[in-house]
Amino acid sequence: VQLQASGGGQVQAGGSLRLSCAASGQDLSIDRMGWFRQAPGKQREFVAAWTAGGSPKYGDSVRGRFGIFRDDTKNMLYLQMNNLRSEDSAIYYCGARGSGYYLLASSYKYWGQGTLVTVSS
Repeated sequence: VQLQASGGGQVQAGGSLRLSCAASGQDLSIDRMGWFRQAPGKQREFVAAWTAGGSPKYGDSVRGRFGIFRDDTKNMLYLQMNNLRSEDSAIYYCGARGSGYYLLASSYKYWGQGTLVTVSS
């Protein structure tokens, strides 16, 4: 599985960005894909993911502001980020997991290269 994330950039607080993740490879299921982020000096943090049955899950800090979307015909995963805050600044990674729990970074076998999001206040 290969993952290519894009769409990061610099935005002012209150603004919006949309991240994209292009996925390819065998044994690929968007139901097992998600987004994490990592700020300098911090652990990788769960942001959002799809789960079996097409149910999206969100981290507490982004719920209500971020939305995870998908285009199965193109094997694309998206993260729409609204009302951005300075604490959302991080490198954002898309990942594809095996059979583990969606909330844990250790469940993800494949990662994209990451895309940097910087929110200025």
